[in-house]
Amino acid sequence: MKRKKFIQLSAMGGVGLTLPFTTFLNSCKENSSPQPHSTEFRTLTFNLLRDWCNGLIQTQVINPSDPKTHGMFICPACNKVHGRMMDAVYPLLAMAKYTGDKKYLESGIAVMEWAKNVTLPSGAWSNDLNPKSWNGITVFGAISLAEALHYHGDLLDSDRRQQWTDRLAKAADFVYKKFPSMDVTNVNYGATTIYALNLIGKMLNKQEYITRSKELAHAIKPYFTNPNHFLYGEIKPSAHKLSAKKLPGIDLGYNVEESLNNIVLYAVHENDKELLDLLDKSLSTHLEFMLPDGGWDNGWGTRMFKWTYWGSRTCDGSQPALVLMADRNQALGTAAVKYTKLLKRCTNNGLLHGGLHYVSHGIKPCIHHTFAHSKPLAHLLDNWDNLPKISTSTPLPRSIADGVKHYKEIDTSLFARGDWRGTITAYDAIYKDGYYRQATGGAMSLLYHNKVGLLLAASMAEYKLVESLNQQPNPGEDFPFTPRIETRLNGKWYSNIFDRTAIITSEDTNGKISVDAQCTLKDHNNDVVQQTASDFNLSYHVSENNIRIIAKTDKKITNNTTFVLPIISPSNEVVTQVSSNEITVNKPEGVVSITSSAALEIKETPKNRIFNMVPGAEAIPIMAVFKVNTNKLEITIQVS
Repeated sequence: MKRKKFIQLSAMGGVGLTLPFTTFLNSCKENSSPQPHSTEFRTLTFNLLRDWCNGLIQTQVINPSDPKTHGMFICPACNKVHGRMMDAVYPLLAMAKYTGDKKYLESGIAVMEWAKNVTLPSGAWSNDLNPKSWNGITVFGAISLAEALHYHGDLLDSDRRQQWTDRLAKAADFVYKKFPSMDVTNVNYGATTIYALNLIGKMLNKQEYITRSKELAHAIKPYFTNPNHFLYGEIKPSAHKLSAKKLPGIDLGYNVEESLNNIVLYAVHENDKELLDLLDKSLSTHLEFMLPDGGWDNGWGTRMFKWTYWGSRTCDGSQPALVLMADRNQALGTAAVKYTKLLKRCTNNGLLHGGLHYVSHGIKPCIHHTFAHSKPLAHLLDNWDNLPKISTSTPLPRSIADGVKHYKEIDTSLFARGDWRGTITAYDAIYKDGYYRQATGGAMSLLYHNKVGLLLAASMAEYKLVESLNQQPNPGEDFPFTPRIETRLNGKWYSNIFDRTAIITSEDTNGKISVDAQCTLKDHNNDVVQQTASDFNLSYHVSENNIRIIAKTDKKITNNTTFVLPIISPSNEVVTQVSSNEITVNKPEGVVSITSSAALEIKETPKNRIFNMVPGAEAIPIMAVFKVNTNKLEITIQVS
């Protein structure tokens, strides 16, 4: 396509946003009152999408003579090909329209050409070059291709537009056959199919697709729990599997970044008021797990092996659900802005990194994060004039929270007092047999302070590549970040974070919150330690001034037993051993002090830091060793 014709097309009117960004931004300024923050958010969204598209292009192979590589994005981190990379076609075409720059159109066309390498006779795309790999991901590619054609098909010549439409029809037919009900696999696929078949059915005039989407929308309503309206179904082998405690499989990351997004898109397009009311309640609950800086608290989730502080590594992003429902709950608008700013904070050289400290620890980013999370930004921009007005005047629930709340469906409690925000969990649902690796056992899976930010964040108990194609290997030693009691005997590791039978209770009296956990030291095979104290009471006492953690047992400790406290901290922060019982960490906004009734030591590592892919951060591996023949240890955390 010649540049003159391309620029003319980029300025043509059409469905959604089709103006170059200068015109597009000016129109926002003219209509911004009385919600001026919409202008800032629109600019943030555009700039971040442009950065990501530029980052993707920097990794792209352009070599038309080699169809096996032409158009492929080379992942900086993974020695593998991510078959879903053609999802980027939609954001790339969107950026071509907004800027009038032909390079984005050429990149989008090239990545669709490369997608022939993962095209199957059934009309599906495979998750990687192995044609026998999972093909359910076709639903995500189909949505991206459909939205590219729907909003920006006018950028293509008629022959290519028809080729892509034919390819979409084959993919949609596969999705229609692959997901006839909600019970095929994890709930996120059924949820996404609801929107996919509704969108594509209307585009291709396929009434059976629209009918199926409505059937699935009706069928998903029982998947919301009582009383808190979590969406359940992220568990194997059946979405309806219950744990020993009779709890369903729930993952916050997948819910907020994938499932709820697509259900909301369907419900808004169809004006399904019953479903919208249910989604309003569900999003309100999920929003209580967003931290004041936009991070998602998912250390307890069944699929937390893909958790990074901003969400879930291979999902799309939270913005559509947050923004589209902000007219019902204005705090969702605040969440959309905070969350997008966090994504920008985790972006470097045009690519979204999988956590807060990738750059400081020298970890390369997986390309999957960027091409997946680009799509929602394009969708927002394409529909901006029809979105609720966004402001940050309504605070996030956790920003103003005070007290303690228990969520029975996940056996997890959130607490808030003064500037402290935290999570204690005894959730026992297992995503997949052999992989019960998320935080449990009465552990504090997250601790946040409004002044200095994230202080504790759980990791997998043992880092495993549950999805080898969708996780990065953990660099260096596998050192869990979940705060814990542990002991090692006869080559075995025992800890409360393997105890799925733990019981937690809480109370809030006289200005102080107490959360108590009854837990047992076990190994990953669920065997209880025998040669030293095994049953412990873990008490968390929260006041405005500090957090006190008390670990005690009725039996005397006869073996080396330790409380491990990995404090989240990038390697540029100064750590000081003030005394044998006190360590301080100088953060930009304050000083964190950790004191203990027993001697504190830092595990010897480069720069006193260990990195964990879950949640993508560095931590100081602090350990307090119980004195032999005692039965109690106390740790206090303060911020000044």
